[in-house]
Amino acid sequence: MADSTTITQPRLGAMGWARWTWRNLTSMRTALFLLLLLAIGALPGSIWPQRSIDPARTADWIAQHPKAGPVLDRLGFFEVYASPWFAAIYLLLFISLVGCVLPRSRVHWRAMRSTPPRTPSRLERLDDSARAEVDASPEQVVSAAREVLRGRRFRVHSHDDATVSAENGYLKETGNLVFHLALIGVIVGVAIGHLLGWKGDVIVPVGKSFSNTLSQYDTFDPGPWVNPDTLQPFTITVDKLDAKFEENVTGRGQFGQPRDFTAHLTTTTRPGARPTTETVKVNHPLEIGGAGVFLLGNGYAPVVTVKDAKGQETYSGPVPFLAQDNNYRSVGAIKVTGADPKPLGFSGLFLPTAVIDKEQGPISIFPDAKRPALALTVYEGELLPGGRPQSVYVLDTSEMTQLKDAKGSPLRIWLEPGQTYQLPGGRGSITFDSVDRFAGLSIRHDPGKGITLVAALLALAGLIASLVVRRRRVFVRVSPAEGGGRTVVTVAGLAKGDDDGLRKVVEQVLGEVTTRATAAAGTTADSRPRATAPTGTEMDPRS
Repeated sequence: MADSTTITQPRLGAMGWARWTWRNLTSMRTALFLLLLLAIGALPGSIWPQRSIDPARTADWIAQHPKAGPVLDRLGFFEVYASPWFAAIYLLLFISLVGCVLPRSRVHWRAMRSTPPRTPSRLERLDDSARAEVDASPEQVVSAAREVLRGRRFRVHSHDDATVSAENGYLKETGNLVFHLALIGVIVGVAIGHLLGWKGDVIVPVGKSFSNTLSQYDTFDPGPWVNPDTLQPFTITVDKLDAKFEENVTGRGQFGQPRDFTAHLTTTTRPGARPTTETVKVNHPLEIGGAGVFLLGNGYAPVVTVKDAKGQETYSGPVPFLAQDNNYRSVGAIKVTGADPKPLGFSGLFLPTAVIDKEQGPISIFPDAKRPALALTVYEGELLPGGRPQSVYVLDTSEMTQLKDAKGSPLRIWLEPGQTYQLPGGRGSITFDSVDRFAGLSIRHDPGKGITLVAALLALAGLIASLVVRRRRVFVRVSPAEGGGRTVVTVAGLAKGDDDGLRKVVEQVLGEVTTRATAAAGTTADSRPRATAPTGTEMDPRS
């Protein structure tokens, strides 16, 4: 009995495992999986509020969910795009695409410089083939085949005197590679914009100015490599805001629908520079100081003055109110921190064209300021409980007390422009002076947008090319016919993937080759061939 031998399994070792990991990471399957994982990872950014966009809303959500909020915060769900796990997916996707596309690019480059493969010996075995006999010599047929295929933009090569190999459609693989390389470009452009870009939002009432400094922004989101203290200085003054609404019931659209918003600005690019006049519209931003200024929104900012019992002003200026519907029924808050004896907070509605409906209460029936009014309630106490960030439109009343009227009911104030209301208990007065508009400006600096735009256009062009162009090989083989004097021509085609039009191309090539060959041989054109079935059965063109 033979002794059994021990089989030793080979071990990969550190280098083997590294090679295995790299091959799996740079496979197209892994790249597609990471792309899907990146899309899934971005979902929390649309489900939960993001601290970089609205810190007040984020803080409120965490406070209202004391159990889930801190856990989600530690996992980075409120700063998804700046979280380590999202960056890890992003980086792995970049590495996977680079490792997948670059080797394919080298292979494709070699294929483009190489000659088409040799013609198979039995062309009739291919699915798309046709055969005919022609009154021309083999040399004339081969020469005609080369001319016809070159005219159809095939790369042509003859490995011997009796065959012609042709290939075209390299643009299909080129487009595929351009598409994937462009995806890498998009990733690079987005990464540059994230690291070196910044964006901020600010509300500027008409007649007020804004300077490009951190303290002037209502919200500001800098990239990790951005120093907010080195922003390029420029100033913007909102001189006028034109808003047009449809007033004709039977006109070109619905009553009250917006027709145009235009902000008229005065800008300076640096201290001491000459001011210039600019306009900003929806989808028509202004470029200044390397940043784009977009008209993100607009609304009303009623100008109010709050005085104490001695007649001293404790607050005066425009207060932006946020529109809630198409008729600009707007909510807002007036926060008077200097009121005595306690800070005051006014919360309520601004109504551009005010009416009091029996069922809905105070509403606006038209978005333009035809009959403006303020409907307010009053609170006193701590305006910033816990020091948490707040929205300028919302009043946190958790540590405040609502004022009552003489009957003990919640105090409600109705003011029209020019009216003053005396607050109870010697707390002073509030006056509705006038109505201003405000422009909601979004200012963004994205140094990677040019790269992203070019890459996106290249990706689109590459995708179209990869879908439209067909990769085809056409082979021609000639041989003397039995009995001599004639030549048998066999044409066959081979496609990469499904190609319903290949059979028609084979038949057309065969017809053009036989026509050109017979013409070259000085014969008549009565011997036009007929294509055979895929079996390759010979047909006499004279039949």
